Amino acid sequence: MELQTGGPALAALGARIRLERQTLDRQSSFHRRNDNWPRLGDSRRPLLSLLLAGLIPLLLFGGWVTYLMADRERMAARQNASDTVRHVSERIASEMAAQLQVAETLAASTALDGPSLEGFYVEAQRVRAAHPLWATVELTDLTGLQALNLLRPLGAPLGPTADRESFDQVMRTRQSVVGGIGPVGQISGQRLVTIRAPVVRDDRLRYVLTVSFVPNAISSILKGAGTPKDWVGAVVDAKGNIIARTLAEEFELGRPASPGLRQAIAQAPSGSYVARTLEGVEVETVYQSLPYTGGWSVHLGGPSETLNAPVLRSIYVLAGGGVVSLLLALALAFLTARDIAHRRRSESERAALALAVSEERGAVAIGAAELGTWRWDAENGEVIGSGRTWDLLGLPHGLAGATESRTSVKNFLEAVHAEDRATVQAAIERCLKEGRSVNVAFRSVHPDKSMHWVRVTGRIPQLAGPAPKVIHGVIADIGAQKLAEAERLDLLRRLAEAQENEQRRIARELHDQVGQTVTGLSLGLKALEQKLQGLPGQEQVHWLRSLTSELGRDIHRAAADLRPTALDDLGLKDALLAFASDWSDRFGFVVDIQFVGVYNRLAPEIETVVYRVLQEALTNVLKHAQAHNLSIVLEQRGRRLHIIVEDDGVGCRPESISDIDVATSEERRSRPPLGLSGMRERLSLVNGTMWIESQPGEGTTLFIQIPLPEHELIS
Repeated sequence: MELQTGGPALAALGARIRLERQTLDRQSSFHRRNDNWPRLGDSRRPLLSLLLAGLIPLLLFGGWVTYLMADRERMAARQNASDTVRHVSERIASEMAAQLQVAETLAASTALDGPSLEGFYVEAQRVRAAHPLWATVELTDLTGLQALNLLRPLGAPLGPTADRESFDQVMRTRQSVVGGIGPVGQISGQRLVTIRAPVVRDDRLRYVLTVSFVPNAISSILKGAGTPKDWVGAVVDAKGNIIARTLAEEFELGRPASPGLRQAIAQAPSGSYVARTLEGVEVETVYQSLPYTGGWSVHLGGPSETLNAPVLRSIYVLAGGGVVSLLLALALAFLTARDIAHRRRSESERAALALAVSEERGAVAIGAAELGTWRWDAENGEVIGSGRTWDLLGLPHGLAGATESRTSVKNFLEAVHAEDRATVQAAIERCLKEGRSVNVAFRSVHPDKSMHWVRVTGRIPQLAGPAPKVIHGVIADIGAQKLAEAERLDLLRRLAEAQENEQRRIARELHDQVGQTVTGLSLGLKALEQKLQGLPGQEQVHWLRSLTSELGRDIHRAAADLRPTALDDLGLKDALLAFASDWSDRFGFVVDIQFVGVYNRLAPEIETVVYRVLQEALTNVLKHAQAHNLSIVLEQRGRRLHIIVEDDGVGCRPESISDIDVATSEERRSRPPLGLSGMRERLSLVNGTMWIESQPGEGTTLFIQIPLPEHELIS
């Protein structure tokens, strides 16, 4: 029948396609002839396009290379500054270590052991003469008063020592320290740097030796480092006062350094910073703290303008190259656009013909598949559909001979069964608001009151710009599919009922016959044990009696697993409570079960499905979850039963659950199944649904919903 229906249509389609191909070939040959006419500049245009295309990356690459070279030059300057700072730091640290060593040697002089300081005065003068930069040597008692100063005769009255902070540090630590640069001395008339060493005798601090010297040696080391003339170098003490400077040293010596320098020292002992000098010039400075100096640091910085000048020039070159490249790209785009526009005229005609052929093929395919097409126009509140659509919905056709007919949204929804109308409306609204595809099955009511199952699928056109308020889709007859599903569910329901009846019969047989026989055997063994009291063989009889008791318990448990009598006699609630208690005792983890709103008994088939599904869920937890605690909540809300099963086990990835659901029969035989398919099949018998949420290490949660029609609720 399908061949007879589709044959003429396909033949007509083939004839039309051949005719359109002939037309397309004629037009294509015409355009080819027109394209072959020589035009001015056609022979040179490809060469010019290639030249422009080659110049664009060349200009950009040249600008980028210039920038990289300038940036490398700046980095080299910074590296040179870092090396210079490190070299100067090592030399100054070495010089200060030598000065400390001489001061400590002088503090250990035996001339300080006698009652008079005259011998030490002479020795100190001799040592100062050997060190031209030393201005004076001072000896201070423990109260801070000077006992000796080479700038005054021995025995002359002297005042307290200067730089009290370094003096107190020696008193506190009994270690040699390097002080900072002091103010202009009243005696020396100079700004001097002090070194203090403790004079310890018999593990007792007697004096503090102070050596004051001019910072010319430090300045010579700094200025001899070979820095560029526009660079600024400085050595500052722990307080941030300038000890030596490459520029304007005579004016800046002893003065506080710039705020940026002092802030950098306070933040880190070494590094780099950008700040303004005392002259107001912005410099990029590298600095490093000096060992053995109590916080001195060396700073060397170059003007930011000088360092960044090559980079700025390279940026200008790069920007210029970018502008020229942009102009060349525009020229190349203009030439390319001309060629594209010339070809577009012919290609648009070809595309129009190809679109017509494609539409014709689609129409024939839809007709062969017995599908209907529909279009939901939300702005105008109407639905446009083919004749097949109206046939499937039982709606009247429009004008005779028209390929499509229109009807209002209201008339379209009235053709949907009242129970399915809300589902269809919700699917359409989600598609219009969220862009989701429509895929919903529903029952259509024909004028003769007959019902037919159909499925509509569709989506919003994927176009650029704002999404139109129009849905395009197809409609198909799924009556045969629904009939097959109904027959399958009926078969599953009968199989489940037969399985429950058989399990009920086997459980009754185990309990009533085998159980009673085992009970009688146990009683007989008990009587025999009493008769053999104190005789040989009593222990064997006792062991047989214990084995018989264990066998009786196993038979009772097997009968309960097959079909618990509490489910038939007392209902779902008591049966689950007994099952949870027995489960906790047998397998050693906590099962907490709660009932919310479940006051009446449910229909027997629903109670059986719920019990079997929860039984399978707990079995899955035991086999795979490695859980310690399990929570079950049954809540009845109106005509719907909600069940939540949650464990604290190892969990699993969501995709692994999906893989198990879609596993083939061969895969299921090669690994232990989780029983999810069986649980879903049981739930489908009562129109129930189930879904799972799980993450590795976070346990697994099972959600179940079962509708409870009012006529299925029993008291």
